[in-house]
Amino acid sequence: MRYPLTRCVLAASWLAAVFLTTAAGAQSGGSEGLSPTLANIKNTHVVRLGYRESSPPFSFLDQANRPIGYSLELCEAIVDEIGIEVDDANLRIEYVKVTSDDRIPAVVQNKIDLECGSTTANAERSKQVAFSPLMFVAGTKLMVPNASTISGPNDLKGKTVVVTKGTTNEQAMHAVDKKFALGLNIVTAADHEQSYQMLVDQKADAFATDDILLYGLIARHKAQDKFRVTGEYLSYDPYGIMFRKGEPQLTAVVERTFRKLGSNRDLVPLYNKWFVSRLPTGEKLNVAISPQLEEAFKVLDDTQGTSN
Repeated sequence: MRYPLTRCVLAASWLAAVFLTTAAGAQSGGSEGLSPTLANIKNTHVVRLGYRESSPPFSFLDQANRPIGYSLELCEAIVDEIGIEVDDANLRIEYVKVTSDDRIPAVVQNKIDLECGSTTANAERSKQVAFSPLMFVAGTKLMVPNASTISGPNDLKGKTVVVTKGTTNEQAMHAVDKKFALGLNIVTAADHEQSYQMLVDQKADAFATDDILLYGLIARHKAQDKFRVTGEYLSYDPYGIMFRKGEPQLTAVVERTFRKLGSNRDLVPLYNKWFVSRLPTGEKLNVAISPQLEEAFKVLDDTQGTSN
């Protein structure tokens, strides 16, 4: 299936340019000159990656309960670049489970170094944390039973909609409720898997989250005969890797990683590995790269020669 968000092509390119600020001012020094996060990594030889259990294909568990996914592979590339920055080729990765509700506090409170999930980068969150360049573009849609008559916001009057706690989708549904005077009963679950289960158990009429996550859950549960994704986009959600704010040297490392991936033309093949090809867990999303994300990756490549 194609993944259209054509109205956001220019916006995505702009976001990529905003997040991809120049790293020229951040100079690497010896261990005594490292920023707090990098200094701690050098001292402990460990990088702590926050992962999500049920956000396929970004961050989820394989059959052996090991964290895998597109976002984690991007984070692993950042870890390699951190190793160069701190002069330690043998850094160890520690995986730390986070949820949509506690992921931002986990970054702010120094419980993880990089959050590798499906997190929307927006102005409100940027007051607390920093984000990598754009890695994906999604939008809020609805998952409903195949037999449901719901096809858009106007069909939700008086209905129960489940959202995952702490997500931008929760905010989007409250905004939709107010705009259309729907009288929604908006309920929350702790993670996407529990939100999905509420729909399965008929405790909700619809599940609202980013469309790519809905497609991932349907594929993972082989539920194409039970549920469908419907409606217009109710929000615009650009994704990024999250890390601590106020550390220019760490920002430089993250951005340099993305520029290298862009310059080496690694980003589109990496995307295809997780969104088009069959996943290690057997599912196949077959979601082709969107025009705006392809353009954002091209911007990363184009800036390689000017941001050293």
